[in-house]
Amino acid sequence: MGKLRLSVKERERSEVLLKVSQSSISLSKASELLGVSYRQVLRIWKRYQSAGASGLKHGLRDRASNRRFDVGRRERVLELYRAKYGDFGPTLAVEYLVKCDGETLSEETLRQWLIAAGMWSPRRRGAPHRQWRERREHWGELVQMDGSDHDWFEGRRGKASMMVMIDDATNWTHAKFFESETTAAAMTVFGEYVGHYGLPRSLYVDRASIYETTRDSTVEEALQDTAPLTQFGRAMRELGVELILAHSPQAKGRVERRHGVFQDRFIKALRLQQINTLESANSYLESQYLDELNEQFHVVARSSVNLHRPLPRGLNLNHVLCYQEPRVVQNDWTVSWCNRIFQLGPEHQKLSLARKKILVSELLDGTIRLTSGARSLSWKEVSARPPKGTPKPKPPASNKAPCKPAANHPWRRRP
Repeated sequence: MGKLRLSVKERERSEVLLKVSQSSISLSKASELLGVSYRQVLRIWKRYQSAGASGLKHGLRDRASNRRFDVGRRERVLELYRAKYGDFGPTLAVEYLVKCDGETLSEETLRQWLIAAGMWSPRRRGAPHRQWRERREHWGELVQMDGSDHDWFEGRRGKASMMVMIDDATNWTHAKFFESETTAAAMTVFGEYVGHYGLPRSLYVDRASIYETTRDSTVEEALQDTAPLTQFGRAMRELGVELILAHSPQAKGRVERRHGVFQDRFIKALRLQQINTLESANSYLESQYLDELNEQFHVVARSSVNLHRPLPRGLNLNHVLCYQEPRVVQNDWTVSWCNRIFQLGPEHQKLSLARKKILVSELLDGTIRLTSGARSLSWKEVSARPPKGTPKPKPPASNKAPCKPAANHPWRRRP
C-alpha cells in the first residue's frame, strides 16, 4: 500500500475529524475549527467515515488535466528539440518552434517536458551584489559601445569581432562584424550609427588602447593643458561627443549583457541560416535580425525627447572619422606619411608651406587628404625624394711632401 499524500488543509481536517470519532469534540465544534458550515462538515464527516483519511483527498489529484497536450505532440516537439535545438534554452527554443515549426506552447511547458525527459537541468545562478544604476532618461543621451571577440561561426571560419552599440535608455542596438576590434572598426560602426540615428551626447567605452592612450603629452599638448588622445578620442572631441571611459566591465553592463544575448541567440541563428562569412552575417544583421531584436527587447524611455543631434552643416563625417597627423613640409615640398612620400603641387607656392605644418589624413577607405587649415592641397605620390643639388667637387689632395722647418727657423728659437 502506497503512502497517502495529503495537503496541509487535508491533514488539519483529518486531525479534527479524528477527535470527532473519539467523541472528544462535536461536529458543531469541528465546523467552527475548520471554518466551514455545519452542512459542509457533515459531508466531510460522511466521507471520512466511509474511506478514512483518504476520503479527504481532493478528487482531481493524480488525474491528468483535461488541458494536457496530446502525448504524440509532446513526443514530436521533443524530437524537434533533439534534432534542431539541442543546445537552445527553453525560452529561445519556444521562439523557434513557433516561428519555424508552427508548434505553439509555453516556455514553462517545454521546460517541464525537457526536465522530465532528462534533456534540461534546472539551475540556479548566484549573482554577486551590484549597485543598480538608473537608465538615462532620453534616447541618445548615452550610448555604450564595445567589441566581442568570439567564435561566432562555431569553427566554420576563424574568430571574428562584433562591434555593438546599445542605447542606455531604450536598449536600441546596432551591431556589425569585423575581423578584429580596431580603431577602423570602431569608427566604422560609429559612423553607421550616426548615419541611422544622429550624434549621441555621450559614448561609454572601456579602457582599450583604441579609446585611451598611455603615451606622454607632446610639448604642444602640455602648453595647451590638454590630455593626449587616441585617433578615436580626437574624432569624438571634434564631433562634440563626450567619451566616458569605464573602470570595469560591470560598469557598462548593458552592452556586456547584449554580448551574452548575441553569443547565445545569434550564433544559433547563424547556424540555422547556414551563414559562414562575415559579409553574409552583416547582411543578415542589417536586413532582418537587428529589427527583430530591437522589436523584442527595446524598452520605452522615460522621456519622449530624442537627444540625438544632426551633423553640423558642411561637416563631412568621413573627414573626421579617419587617421590624422600633422606633418612638416620639407624644403623640397615633400611630406612623409607611413613610408610614403607626397609631393605638393606648385600651385600652392604663394602659401610658402616649406618648414610649416600641414595635416595629413587617411580616410577609412584609404584615400589621402592633405590640408592646410581649411584649404585642401593637391599632391602626387613619388617613389623617392627628388635628388638634392650636385655638391661642389672637393679639390684633389696634394702629393707634395709636408714642409719641415729648418733648425734655425725662428719658430724653433728659444727666447
